[in-house]
Amino acid sequence: MARTKAFDVDTALRQAMDLFWQQGYEKTSMQNLLDHMGIHRKSLYDTFGDKYALFMQAFDRYQEMRTGEIERRVNAQTSVKAAIRCRFDMLIYREELPSQGCFIINTAVELAVHDEQIAQKVKDHFKQTEQRFYRQILQGQQLGEFSAALDALQIAQYLTNASVGLRVMVKITDDVKKLERIVDTTLKVLEE
Repeated sequence: MARTKAFDVDTALRQAMDLFWQQGYEKTSMQNLLDHMGIHRKSLYDTFGDKYALFMQAFDRYQEMRTGEIERRVNAQTSVKAAIRCRFDMLIYREELPSQGCFIINTAVELAVHDEQIAQKVKDHFKQTEQRFYRQILQGQQLGEFSAALDALQIAQYLTNASVGLRVMVKITDDVKKLERIVDTTLKVLEE
């Protein structure tokens, strides 16, 4: 008869995600993970695999949680322009500690240069972000919120790049007014 786990798998994964998010992959040791998650080494290996496999699952969990939260708020907006603004505002007004930055950006900077699998995950995330902006711009053009003369793909790429830069800025400054001005300037491209 199989034994039941003495810990909640979702909670343990969230704890691992939080620790990787705070410290990064390289700085986080297996002992750090075991202590933070409150589980035994065998349980970690049996449930999640090795440190790398656990990190990949933590990356996926962060992306799933953050994307879900953003999409819920974006979908509640009354206009496409407000929805795009919401995407940027959610980068500034975060519930977690802004100094932790974005798990995905942190991963891109720390590991993507050295690890093909992680680099692909980061690229896929940025491509999904670009596609969301692209669909929103097309929708805004169809609804008459944005000029039909805008190149939707170019603007989507620009907004994706701007959102990456903003995620870095959020990590290094607590000047919310400055961040809001950056977003205001960025979104002027939609007024052309």
